[in-house]
Amino acid sequence: MRSSRSELLRIYDLLLNAYGKQNWWPVDKEYHKSQGTDPREEVVIGAILTQNTSWRNVEKAISNLKENKLLSFKGILSVELEELKALIKPAGYYNQKAKRLKEVIGRTGSVDGLKSASRKELLSIKGIGDETADVLLLYAADRLSFVIDTYTKRIVKRVLGISGSYDELKTLFEANLPKDLEMYKEFHALMDEHAKRFCRKNPVCGGCPLRSLCLSVK
Repeated sequence: MRSSRSELLRIYDLLLNAYGKQNWWPVDKEYHKSQGTDPREEVVIGAILTQNTSWRNVEKAISNLKENKLLSFKGILSVELEELKALIKPAGYYNQKAKRLKEVIGRTGSVDGLKSASRKELLSIKGIGDETADVLLLYAADRLSFVIDTYTKRIVKRVLGISGSYDELKTLFEANLPKDLEMYKEFHALMDEHAKRFCRKNPVCGGCPLRSLCLSVK
């Protein structure tokens, strides 16, 4: 089993060199500037909408919210539940997600509230699991909390031969990476980009920037 700091940093450097900065989380700053709303609120909304679906579907739902000038905490709380369901329908599981949006926003109150909320407190909110909690902490609240998702698990298992629970892999990254907020944000985004291009369910190993490190390459 390999899990050294140098190997994780090597993976980061190779992915950054291959794909460049991803500048996550994607938000429409011009929209929020025109509406006088907080772009960090879009991160929270997007984090709920992206559960169990692709980002392409989330973009359609977010577009609907923008067209109706509802892409904010105030907008989500003000709109009737049935209308919200219709607007976010492209993201799937819309009955569940509409209720979750109102619950999460109602409980957190504001993005600034996320800066003082503990991870345990976030996990106590219905609809927030480990991955969503860490997305909110890292991308909305600018707090050092590494995000683990299916893509990250897949890459770590194939490249380094490491399997583990969510908390075990989160600890692996946080114990071996510098306490650098931008690195945390970029590393997670780069892992997702790599999984979409090369480290798919059926891997495309030819041309893979991690090929020289990967234990799975025969």
